[in-house]
Amino acid sequence: MDENPKIELVRDSESEELDSSVVPASATRLNQWLAALVSRGGSDLLLVNGVPAYIRVNGECVAIGTEALRGEQIEAAVRPALAPHAIAQYQKGQIADSSYQVPGLGRFRINLHHERGRAAATVRALPTKIPQLRELHLSPSIETLSNLPRGLVLIGGPAGSGKTTTLAALIHEINRRDARHILTIEDPIEYEHPHQRSVVEQLEVGTDVQDFPTALRAALRQAPDVLVVGEMRDPETMRMAVSAAETGHLVLSTIHTTDVVSTISRIADSFPPERQNTIRQELAMVLAAVVTQILLPSKQGGRYPAAELLMVSYGARQHIRRNALQHLHQEITMTKKLGSFSLEESLADLFGQGHISREDALLYAIHPDDLEAILRSRSLRQS
Repeated sequence: MDENPKIELVRDSESEELDSSVVPASATRLNQWLAALVSRGGSDLLLVNGVPAYIRVNGECVAIGTEALRGEQIEAAVRPALAPHAIAQYQKGQIADSSYQVPGLGRFRINLHHERGRAAATVRALPTKIPQLRELHLSPSIETLSNLPRGLVLIGGPAGSGKTTTLAALIHEINRRDARHILTIEDPIEYEHPHQRSVVEQLEVGTDVQDFPTALRAALRQAPDVLVVGEMRDPETMRMAVSAAETGHLVLSTIHTTDVVSTISRIADSFPPERQNTIRQELAMVLAAVVTQILLPSKQGGRYPAAELLMVSYGARQHIRRNALQHLHQEITMTKKLGSFSLEESLADLFGQGHISREDALLYAIHPDDLEAILRSRSLRQS
C-alpha cells in the first residue's frame, strides 16, 4: 500500500485544490490530512473505520479523498504522532489525548480512541493566534470576568462550542492588562500564552504533571494569582478547584454542560449522595460567575456564539445551598445590572443583527416562550 498517498478533496462551490506547498516534504499520511484541514479552514479531522477521512468546516463534515479507512490504517497514521505518555495511556486504556505540532502547519490536539473495537481519531486544529474577547462576538459583559479578584468562574457548553477559546481570551486579557502570576493546567496545552504583563506558567498533564488533582494540590504552593483548570473532568478535580477558590484565588475552568442550571447540578451530581450537600454549600460560597455558550450557523456563512451569563449574587447562592436550581433562570433577570444575560437575549441579539434566522433562534433556545416574548417586545419598540 502507498505510504504517502495523494489526497483528493471533494469539490464544491467553495472548495479549492490543496496547495501541495503547504505539505511538508517529509509528510506522513496524518500530516497530509492535516494539510487538507488547514487549507480548507477546518476545525477537526475525523478518522473513523469504514469511511474516508472527514474534516469539519463551519460545523459541517466534508469528506476528503475516497478511500474507506480501516482501523489499523488510522492507528498506524496517528499513533506515531502521540507523545510518549499518551502512547502508554493508549496501550493501557485504548484512549489517549496528546498535542502535536507540524512545522508549517500548526499545532493540533489528538484524541486516539476505539470505536466498535477499531481505532478511530479526532484531531482538533489549535489556532496559533490568541483571540481578543471583542473578536469573539460575545457580550461585553464577558470581559468583566477578567476583572474578578477571586472566586470560581465556570465556562460551560457542549463539545466544539468555543469554551476553550473564550477561556484563552480571558487569560489573554488578564495577561495583557495585569501584573499577575497565571498558572494553567491543561490536557493538552491548546493556546500558548507568551509572558506579557503577567508571568504565565502552562503545565501539560502527562508531560509536566501526572494528572489534574496532583497538579492542583501542588499549584497552591506555587503562589498563583489566577489558576486555570483546562477542564472539570472528575470529582477530585472539581473538589480541588473549589478548594483553590476558597483560599482566595481566581479559578477559571470549563465544563461540558448546556446551561447555567446544568453546570451547577453537574458538579454536585458528580459526587456520592452523602457528599452532594457539602459540595453545594462550598460551591455557593466560591462561585463567582457561570457562562455557557453554543455556536450557531450564520446566515452569511461561518458560525456565531450565543451565550448566557449568571453573575452569582446573594439570591443565587441561597438557591444553590437549598438545591433550588430551577430558580437560577430568574436570577439571571434579577442581576442584569451586574452583567447577567440570558441565552434567549443573546439569541434575540443575533437575530436582530441579521446573523441567524428566527427558526434557528427558536431551535436553540432553552426557553422558547421567553425568546418569543423578547422578540415581540423589541418589535413593538421598533414599530
